This record gives sequence, structure tokens and C-alpha cells, in this order.
Amino acid sequence: MTFDKFVTSLHLRCVSLERFRWNIKMAMLKQQGQSQFEERWPLMRPTALKLLRQEPVTKIEWQDLFCAVHSVCLWDDKGPNKMYGALQEDILDFIRHAQSRVLQHHEDSALLKAYIAEWGKFFTQCDYLPKPFMQLVTSLAGKPHGSMQKKTQGEESLVRKLMLDSWNQSIFSNIKQRLQDSAMKLLHAERNGEAFDSQLVIGVRESYVNLSSDVEDKLKIYRENFEKAYLDATEKFYKLKAPQYLEANGVQNYMRYADAKLKEEETRARRYLETGWGCSSVSTLTECCVNVLVTAFKETILKECASMIKNNETEKLRLMFSLMDRVPDGIAPMLHALEAYIVSQGLADMMAAAETITTDSEKYVEQLLELFNRFSALVREAFSDDPRFLTSRDKAYKNVVNDTSVFRLEIPMKNKGIGAKTQPESKCPELLANYCDMLLRKTPLSKKLTSEEVEKKLKDVLLVLKYVQNKDVFMRYHKAHLTRRLILDTSADNEKEENMVEWLREVGMPADYVNKLARMFQDIKVSDDLNQEFKDAHRNNNEGIADSINIKILNAGAWARTSDRVTVSLPMELEDYIPQVEEFYRQKHSGRKLQWHHLMSNGIITFANDIGRFDIEVTTFQMAVLFVWNQRPRDKVTYESLRLATELPDTELRRTLWSLAAFPKIKRQLLMCCPESKSAKDFDDSTQFWINQDFSLIKNGKVQKRGKINLIGRLQLSTEKTKEEDNEGIMQLRILRVQEAIVKIMKMRKHITNAALQTELVEILRNMFLPSKKLIKEQIEWLIEHKYMRRDEDNINMFIYMA
Repeated sequence: MTFDKFVTSLHLRCVSLERFRWNIKMAMLKQQGQSQFEERWPLMRPTALKLLRQEPVTKIEWQDLFCAVHSVCLWDDKGPNKMYGALQEDILDFIRHAQSRVLQHHEDSALLKAYIAEWGKFFTQCDYLPKPFMQLVTSLAGKPHGSMQKKTQGEESLVRKLMLDSWNQSIFSNIKQRLQDSAMKLLHAERNGEAFDSQLVIGVRESYVNLSSDVEDKLKIYRENFEKAYLDATEKFYKLKAPQYLEANGVQNYMRYADAKLKEEETRARRYLETGWGCSSVSTLTECCVNVLVTAFKETILKECASMIKNNETEKLRLMFSLMDRVPDGIAPMLHALEAYIVSQGLADMMAAAETITTDSEKYVEQLLELFNRFSALVREAFSDDPRFLTSRDKAYKNVVNDTSVFRLEIPMKNKGIGAKTQPESKCPELLANYCDMLLRKTPLSKKLTSEEVEKKLKDVLLVLKYVQNKDVFMRYHKAHLTRRLILDTSADNEKEENMVEWLREVGMPADYVNKLARMFQDIKVSDDLNQEFKDAHRNNNEGIADSINIKILNAGAWARTSDRVTVSLPMELEDYIPQVEEFYRQKHSGRKLQWHHLMSNGIITFANDIGRFDIEVTTFQMAVLFVWNQRPRDKVTYESLRLATELPDTELRRTLWSLAAFPKIKRQLLMCCPESKSAKDFDDSTQFWINQDFSLIKNGKVQKRGKINLIGRLQLSTEKTKEEDNEGIMQLRILRVQEAIVKIMKMRKHITNAALQTELVEILRNMFLPSKKLIKEQIEWLIEHKYMRRDEDNINMFIYMA
């Protein structure tokens, strides 16, 4: 046998021997008749009384009490009930003496001190006295006796419950009102700045908390008495004090008072109220204080909100926010006030600067950014960037950005059944696109900025763009400017150009728009390689053509902006190159067809006169006009003759002639006309034009003999027809988008109500534009007419998809 097994065996033998001795002892007691309650209780009672009075008990007395209780319960059938009654009588007698000692004190503090002292002793003994009487609990509960039976914690609760219930029914029931009143008087004194021993109130609170013997609700007595009295006293105190302070000190000082008192009362509540797990006393008290200090004066306080926002009083707004955030729906009026301020102040500032910003897109964007930064600072400093206030800022700022009172963009429609024009829209997206063009193109603005500054300003534009309602207009104009920059090679930074496309993708621009822009860059790169191959192939045969021509092969799907090409009679010097380019491309890509867009081309010509030689950048249309004088430089040519020679449409010819006869950036115009005209509309068939042989460039007041001038300006790619087509194209694309989205929704839902359809439709299209109800209604009718969907026969507001 191992040592462990030997020790275990020895231990079991010792336990068995002890049990055997205990059984012999019990049998001897039964034979002697000493197990009767009447004989045992007089010996047990002195020890029980010592425990009640917190007097010293020896180890032998403690053990004998356990043995006696067990003996009475084991050998006397009526003993447990008699023992319980006798114990109850002694407990009540002890409590009566304690009550008399407490009631000897009449002053509040003395009474509380005496009660807390007596309760403290009694409650301590509530943990010790029940322990020897565990067997009594078992016997009264009707459980089988057994010396080895495990006693649960609940079996001690009977005697403990007896002690607590006896205290509650005698002393506590008689003086609890005095206790509460005395405690509340001390709290009132503390609120008025008087000092006292806080342990007195804490002691009373603890007696309320520990007094309950209800297993399911330990805090019942505390909640129904102490907590209720505390809340009532707090409410009564501030109902009297708060109106007086408000009337005497005004709203702004009252807000500071209310905030301080809320914090003070919350701290006081954590000290005097129960804060244990599952107890909500502190939050209940805080709610009570909010009701009496803030909610009761909600309307009066909120009247100051609008003026505080207007005067940018951020500290006071922060205080108001902290108070109103505690009140149900207290924030809503502040949100409305913020929205109203941003809209009114934003529009007022825009109107005040209208003369400047209507002629300068840079100033316009800077004004919008200044407003955004100002309103954002207000929300950050006054409301700590609370999401609800950020949402209100965004909602109001969106109204400012999309307002039509300063800028208005009309989008006409000529399609039958849709109307002559739509509701006017904000011109903001067009101006944002213009500003991006100024940053990305070689302009004085982009030249004076560093790369980091340009990037920051572009990011600012994207920030404003998030609030633009009709982003499709921005994309339309941005694409037009990008087309011009890529074709004329006027981009300030090609890397920034490509980064801008990715940034547009990141801010949620529709993928098909962004993909077309990316395709444009690919076409330019492919065209560069193709152009180099063309030059290499023709350099040996014709040196002039290799150096003079630069071809760009562009994909019509990504670049096309007009449905019709503009006809023009090219100079022979250009006309000869076209067959060679077409033959070269045909060898590279069989089956593809080239379409020449002379509107999108340009070149450099050299003009020589008696003053000097000048390189002039011109559009193909300007070149066609100027080459009319190539063989007769001093002749005068009528408008009619120019139209026959160039074959340009009347509108384009007038615009081209006016750009040569009245270019705003030069003092000596290249083309002269007679009679003099104030605009292109004044030209008639008999108007004569001739080359100005005194043409020269003037710099710092001196005539230059050589130089270079760009006469293209903003003329390139912007014919009157394309402007109309741009506006019509925007609307036409919106129609197609609406139709596409409706069919997509119907195909997925199969059947849907009119209201639900419109909600989902707006959600799908909101990143491009906000469709009007009229537009939605017209496209629904069109789709019904063409059998894509139908109305439910029993419910006209229900639509059903037709496969």
C-alpha cells in the first residue's frame, strides 16, 4: 500500500470513529431525558442572548449551542417550533430595548447616530446568530435529519429573516419617518452649503438597503422609502430655487447654474444613494433633476439658441447642448435653428458677393469653401461634431450649394411630351468644373501654386461636389474641359489629371462616367505611340509630313460630344495629309473606320508681314478662314465669299471671324472688317474682311518683331450647337437613367407600389442627379405604354413587371 492510500484509509477510520462516538452520546442523552426543549433551552438561551448583545462567547459555549440545537431538533418533535418561538421572543425583547435607547434622543443628528449604532450591532449579529440554528431551519422545513447533510445558504435565511422582519416591524416601522425626515434635513442643509457628517445619511441608506428579507427584491424597502423620499426632497428643493435663480440672473447664467447643479447632484447621489449592480437610483435621480432644472424651462432656454448661433457664442451653445441633450427631443429645436442659420447666412453671403463670384469661378468656390469651413468650425466648437448637428450642417449646406437665386442653369428640352424646359437648376456644378479646369490647365493660377496646393484645392472642390445635387452636370462639363486639355495639350500636370479621375471614383461618381474619362487617357497614350509610328514610317519619304502632323485616334464612345460633324473646306496643305493617315491606319487596323472631327483639331501657322514673323495657334476653322488670303494677302473678301470658300455653317463662320477680328487679349487684331461691327451678328453678306498688315504683338508698350500668340482661347470644342446638345444631352441621359433604374427595380421586385418605387429610384440615382416627380411620372407612363410594366387592375398604385 502506498503512503497516500494509507493516509486516506486512516482518515476514513477516524471519521467513522467520530460518528460512532456522536451516536453513543445522542443515545445517552435520550435515555437521560435531557433532550426536551424545556430542559435544554435555559442552557442555550444565555449564549443566544450574548450573541444578540455582541458579548464574548467562548468556544465551548459556541460548540455547545450547536450541539443543543441539534439535540432538540433530533429528539423532540415539538422542540423546533418551541425553540423558534422562544428565539423570536428574545429577539423582539432585544429590539424593544434598542428602540428605547434610540428614542431617548430628540435632536436629528443624535437620533441618527444612535439608530445607526444600534442597527450596526444588530445587523452584524444577523450573520452570526443564524449559524448555530441551521438544524432548526432544516427541521421546520420538514427535511430529513442527517449529521452529514449539506446545509445550503438559504437554510440560514429563516433565522436571519426572523431577525430582519422583527427589526422592521418594531423599531423601523415606528421611527422610519423620523429617520427619513432627519436624513432629508441634513441633505437640505448640505445643498444650502452647511457642513455635516455624511456618514449619518449613508448609515440610514445602508439600513434601508440591508433591511429587506425579500429574496426576489432586496431593494424593495429602500426604493419604497429612502429613494422615494430622496427624490421628493430633491424635486421640492429645486422647484423652489430654480425659478428664483432664473428670474434673478437670466437664461445664460441659469444654464451655468443648472449644469453645475446637475453635476453636483449626480456626485451627491453616488455618495448617498445605492449604486450596486442592477440599481438605477442615480440615473433616476439625474432624470428627476433634469426634469425640474431643464425640462421645466426648456422653451425659455431654447429661445436664446438662434441669437447664440448668429453671434457665434460657442461656449454658451456648448452648455445649452449639454443641457438639452438630456431632455427628450430637446435637441430638435437647436438642429432647426442651426439649419435655418446656415441657409439664411450662406445665401446672404453669396448674394453679397454675387458681383464677384458670378464672373470668377475661383472666387465662387473659395466663397463656398469659406462658408463650409465657418459652419464646420461652429459645429465642432459648439456641438463637438455631434453626428446630429453634422447632419443638419450637411442638409443646410446642400441647400446653399444647390440654390438657384445667385446662379441658374436652364436645361431646355425639345422632345415632344416632355415640355419646353425643366425647373431651373443651380449652376454650381458647372462652376466647379470650370474651377477644376483652371487648376489642371496651364493658367496663371496653376502656375503660381505648388503641386501640393493644387491637390489641396482639387480636394476642396471634391468636398463641395459631395453636396451638389446634380453631379451629372459637373461630369458633363468636366469631361468637356478634359477633352480640350488633352487635345490642345494644355494640362499642367498629367499625373494630377489621372489622379483626379480616381478621386472622382472615390467620392462616388458613377462608374460609367469615370470609366469614360479613364478611357480618354488610354486613347491619348495609344495615339502617342501610333503617331510616333506614323512619323517613323513617313520620315524617309516625306520629311515635312513627319514633322508637321500630329494625329490623335480617339474612341467615339468615350470622346463624342456631338451627333453631327461640322463641315469645313480644309486648306490644300492639310487636305493632302488625310489619305496618307487613313491608309496608314487601315494597314494597322482593318475594319475600323475613321471619322475626321475638324472641330477638335488645331495647328500653328506662321504669319509674316513688314513688321516681323509671328507664330499663331489657331483652330482648324480659323486656319481655313486665314488660308483664304494665303495667295492674295492684301485683298478684301466679302462674308459671302468666305462662306463659299470655307463651307463653314453660318453660325460657326460668324464665331470664327469674330474671334479673329475682336480677340480680347491683343491690341492689334489679325483681321479687319468694314463696316465695323459690335458683334458677330452684325455681319452680313457684303461685310468685307482683310488681313491687317500692321498686325504685331505689343509687350510693355513696345512692338515685337517676333512672338507667339494663341487665338484659340475658349473657342475650341464649344460651338453653339454643342452647347445646346450638351444641355439636351444631360436631360436625355437623365431620361435613359430613370428608365433603366425603373426597369431594374421592377425586374427585381416583380411588383411594387408607386411610393416604394419612387423611394428606391431616388436612392439609386442620388449619386448622379435628383429626378423630379414629373420626370418619374412621364417615364413610368412611357414604360407602361411600351409594355415594360403595367398597373394592377385592382390597385392603380401598384405596378407589375412584364417580362
